Amino acid sequence: MMSRPRIVSGIRPTGSLHLGHYLGVLKNWVRLQDEYQCFYFTADWHALTSEYKDPSIIKESIREMVMIWLSVGIDPTRSVIFRQSDLKVHAEFFLLLSMITPLGWLERNPTYKELREELKAKDLGTFGFLGYPVLQAADIIIYNADRVPIGEDQLPHLELTREIVRRFNYLYGQKLLKEPQEILTQAPKVPGIDGRKMSKSYNNAIFIHETPESLKAKVMQMLTDPKRKRRTDPGEPDDCNLYPFHEHFTDENMRSHIRKACRDASWGCVDCKKVLVDNLEQEFTPIWEKIEYFMKKPEQVEDILQAGCRRASEISEITMHKVREAMGLNQCP
Repeated sequence: MMSRPRIVSGIRPTGSLHLGHYLGVLKNWVRLQDEYQCFYFTADWHALTSEYKDPSIIKESIREMVMIWLSVGIDPTRSVIFRQSDLKVHAEFFLLLSMITPLGWLERNPTYKELREELKAKDLGTFGFLGYPVLQAADIIIYNADRVPIGEDQLPHLELTREIVRRFNYLYGQKLLKEPQEILTQAPKVPGIDGRKMSKSYNNAIFIHETPESLKAKVMQMLTDPKRKRRTDPGEPDDCNLYPFHEHFTDENMRSHIRKACRDASWGCVDCKKVLVDNLEQEFTPIWEKIEYFMKKPEQVEDILQAGCRRASEISEITMHKVREAMGLNQCP
């Protein structure tokens, strides 16, 4: 494992994970385990930037989230799985990097206003929310990550991380910190029940940990081609909010049949939805069974997080020792 290049990635524990997380992040994480040293963490400090008024959701979300990671195939013998807040050096490194990060770099962050708009029901006018890209940089740099799996919309965040690395190395006269590169992942279009982007904040998500009954109910509610007013009206799969799910969960032969049956109106939207329900159940039933197993073994999940903390600490402390030395700071013996 140690001869492989290293990646670092995390998810904010702010509620249940949905199909957008499954298709856009988790399936990719599972695949990356074959090629990289993987450090996957629950970003609970990041979650506090938006959930600081009621942090109770974070603790419960961490437990459920890690259970889901394990159930979809994240292997603790091949990946380091840990809780961000267990590694206090992340906070120390964030503090030190914030000393050298110009305010203008944060204010021009292109996703800052977008996130404030998406989460406009929350008061995000805080230093923590403005400065979270610096904490994000600390999370990555402290493990000397070679690569970070991201979508194109996150490239500005990673470039800011590299700018912080270059500034640190320039100020302290050495190539101490590594500039991480991206692994571009194709972020699939995952619409919610109402056709908007799937999001917990929009209350339109299909979660990974559903029941057969709740899964069927949500799929049956999904908007389809708005031009199909009647069962006999021909439809267009490319204009349907449901059809993108078939691209991920339905084989090509059936997709061809669905496209033809939709366009000639030999199938109605309910027929199409029934196929998707069956395929989603087939995909997630073994995952649900594993989640139920881990729900009965919470101590096993905690043991995995503690083991991951120890492994992550070994790597992060090496970096922090060099950082403190470069900045002329005293170090505990």
